[in-house]
Amino acid sequence: MRLPSDQDATGRFLGVEELDRLRAVIDSGVLTATKGVQTPELEARVGAITGHRSVVACSSGTAAIHAAIAACDPEPGDEIVTTSITDMGALTPILFQGAIPVFADVDARTGMVTAESVRAAMSERTRAVIVTHLFGLPAPVDAIVDAVAGSDAMVIEDCAQAFLTQRAGRQVGTFGSMACFSTQQGKHVTSGEGGLIASDDDRLARRARMFVNKAWPYGEADPDHEFLALNYRTTELQSAVANAQFDKLDAAVRQRRATVTRFLERLGALPGVSVPALEAGDVATWWKVPILVDREVVPGGPVALAAALAEHGVASAPRYIRKPAFECALFRDQRTFGSSRWPFTLARPDALDYSPGRFPGTYEYLERVLVVPWNERYDDGHAEAIARVVRDAVHELAGAS
Repeated sequence: MRLPSDQDATGRFLGVEELDRLRAVIDSGVLTATKGVQTPELEARVGAITGHRSVVACSSGTAAIHAAIAACDPEPGDEIVTTSITDMGALTPILFQGAIPVFADVDARTGMVTAESVRAAMSERTRAVIVTHLFGLPAPVDAIVDAVAGSDAMVIEDCAQAFLTQRAGRQVGTFGSMACFSTQQGKHVTSGEGGLIASDDDRLARRARMFVNKAWPYGEADPDHEFLALNYRTTELQSAVANAQFDKLDAAVRQRRATVTRFLERLGALPGVSVPALEAGDVATWWKVPILVDREVVPGGPVALAAALAEHGVASAPRYIRKPAFECALFRDQRTFGSSRWPFTLARPDALDYSPGRFPGTYEYLERVLVVPWNERYDDGHAEAIARVVRDAVHELAGAS
């Protein structure tokens, strides 16, 4: 089976609209975001979509997370509560700002942090909590915001995989103090790389904007480089592609939702396989489709099922990530700046306790999850064919036991 891929043109809504905008940029000769028109348009467009007063475009989703953390201005050794089931680009900015990532356990059914696990991970040193919405599904961010209320911690939503996703009838990215988005190659909207920070807090938005501009306040009177910061600017070329892509976002999301619904319906009540459950008011936009596989029913679990699917041309990723982030050498050996181990040297012992017994949900989820790629070029025929392959493979594996 040959399926569309979001790693090339077969799985992306890319075409003449992007080319027209790129040509306009090239014809203008202005490729820098500080003097162009595409980047301000992009920021205004995302503000209109999310309802946020301020949006800052930057070079990548990692840059967006970094700018959001920098806007919080943590003191060295302050703590950022987060998840270990995420891209490393959402974790390394914490360390670069001299803060300590403190990992909360996740719900074994969703792979996402909960109000209870966040509360358990917080301390008097917690400066922020990052809530990651995985696979275009909503995390329980409303309950997490309530759990954080009364502390000095801010909530940052990582919406890199969740454009237009809703929690309880409200768009994710609108619950916390800041929201971060990505326009990397495989996301709902792509410009190859790119990121966005959205906020209604003028102080945080100003600091995030300055951080991506070397702390230089463009357009303000008597400007100066006000603090330590980087050049994380996007380009007019990236913004031009992103603008054309945002014109297509609604259609892309509609297609993803329709075809995933068809896929999940065709799976039916498949023994040993669980599909995501949405609460009332939740809307998933399906960056990818995670299913849980019970190895007691399906021998070999996600690994065996992935191998069986691959024989029929259906790619999938058992575990999603190979291991929790805290098992990577960066955290295990504290490999940061030279041999200093900084800022780990500033951490509370409990903040660096990565004992497996503290993360039962994390390990259970990674043992059970199989992630099926998806994109806006999938049609009903693809959805039905993939469902048929999954069903046949599960029955074959279960029958061979």
